[in-house]
Amino acid sequence: MTTVAAYAAPHAKAPLERTTIERRPVGEFDVLIDIKFAGICHSDIHQARDGWGEGIFPMVPGHEIAGIVAETGSGVTRFKVGDRVGVGCMVDSCGRCDACRTGREQHCAEGNTQTYNALDRSGRPTYGGYSTHIVVRDAFVVSIPEGIALDEAAPLLCAGITTYSPLKRWGVGPGKKVAVVGLGGLGHMAVKIAHTLGAEVTVLSQTLRKKDDGLKLGADHYYATGDPTTFEELAGTFDVILSTVSAPLDFGAYLGLLRTEGTLVNVGAPEEPISLNLFSLIGGDKAIAGSMIGGIAETQEMLDFCAVHGLGAEIEVIEASQVNEAYERVLASDVRYRFVIDTATI
Repeated sequence: MTTVAAYAAPHAKAPLERTTIERRPVGEFDVLIDIKFAGICHSDIHQARDGWGEGIFPMVPGHEIAGIVAETGSGVTRFKVGDRVGVGCMVDSCGRCDACRTGREQHCAEGNTQTYNALDRSGRPTYGGYSTHIVVRDAFVVSIPEGIALDEAAPLLCAGITTYSPLKRWGVGPGKKVAVVGLGGLGHMAVKIAHTLGAEVTVLSQTLRKKDDGLKLGADHYYATGDPTTFEELAGTFDVILSTVSAPLDFGAYLGLLRTEGTLVNVGAPEEPISLNLFSLIGGDKAIAGSMIGGIAETQEMLDFCAVHGLGAEIEVIEASQVNEAYERVLASDVRYRFVIDTATI
């Protein structure tokens, strides 16, 4: 075991504080990563504050990890010391079920092993990227192409794949009209990716406060959902609506913005349940769908796509000691658009 520095929540709702954790020895098919940057995802806040329940404490959050390979196991052939690599939301799966065999490890029948706030297959708690080093199975490590800076790449390991996967799956591209609900950490990447895929992109946000940003990121239109006329003006407009927000919405109202046979895809994960009048779905043969990150191969595909098109996250790099302040700013929507921890400051 190796002792490394980290930032952890000692118990639910407690401020994060500097500590040390133990990382397992590098096994035959393991990669030791010297973490350089770790993104702050809204789900880190949900879990550190036990908003989804069943938290394992002390908890080291962080599933947007970018770094450099420091050591490899004897059986590792895909990576070598010095490679630029990333780790996202999961670090293991059974490898045998239908989902795993078809590259959808996130839907592993036995449950994928989350990068943090989980138990690994030996029963030990997993600790995330708010730390200096991590040991991960090589099958769950991806390459970060040279075309993306490591700090701008880190958020792609969650925010990037979480938006890329549904946009590709629901055929967003030329001739399609897509709306992105929320211009935050996920939403800003959704706008960039949808625009690059060739779709006509509209941002739906509570206010017009970020309109200039949205248009610069690639949106063609920007509307305030706080204005009731928005839902009248845009009725029946979109092929796909991608909701990226972590708050419950009036889904009936948003379904009214879809064209016939349109789909509202939800990637946000509110703590509260929602209610829905099913006539909102039946009229127009509409659908509500969900999407959860993506498999490892698709995550690599996303990174390669972003590198080719020069897409990185819009970030604010912070020192580790600023993490609690950053959490409060995320909750206040005071970040443009992803905080990234410089792990050299841990």
